Amino acid sequence: MTTRKGAATRQRIVEAAAAEIRERGVNAITLDDVGSRSGTGKGQIFHYFPHGREELLLAVATHEADRVFDGQQPYLDDLTSRTAWEAWRDLIVGQYRDQGLYCPLGVLISDVGRHSPASQAIAAQLVRRWQECVRAGVKATQAAGEADPGLDADRTAAAIIGTIQGGVTVLLSTGSTEHLEAGLDLCLDRLLL
Repeated sequence: MTTRKGAATRQRIVEAAAAEIRERGVNAITLDDVGSRSGTGKGQIFHYFPHGREELLLAVATHEADRVFDGQQPYLDDLTSRTAWEAWRDLIVGQYRDQGLYCPLGVLISDVGRHSPASQAIAAQLVRRWQECVRAGVKATQAAGEADPGLDADRTAAAIIGTIQGGVTVLLSTGSTEHLEAGLDLCLDRLLL
């Protein structure tokens, strides 16, 4: 049973590790770096993560997945019209423009997600959950008569998620959201009537 203070300390460690990974990459950080940033010692880190680095990375993967998903609310749950889709698109582009190279999606997919089968499973779960929300939005927009009724909702959602991830990968390489914006615009042009 963790106390409220203990839960806050654990969360501070996870957030510090996530920030270190976003800034320097998963292979460049040490537990000393995380301890320094979180104001904790190795003893506290091992108290909350007794299996060490791997367990901490899994907690970071979960944290970053939640940041990606929660950061798109309430727009993601309200994809029912052209206006809603465009607001969601603007939110995504704005978030990634502001986050630049320190993007949680990039950390989750590119760094932590490749680290172990367990962290890959967390990344895969995020993508499935995200795609399901987008699929529900496609179907709702089709039902409202504002989207092409002939489109397969599952494939369209997969294409949109793939476009976002591809755009974020280019952003991480170039610092530009140009490809993310262009890809999302093309997806929405195809989807919406």
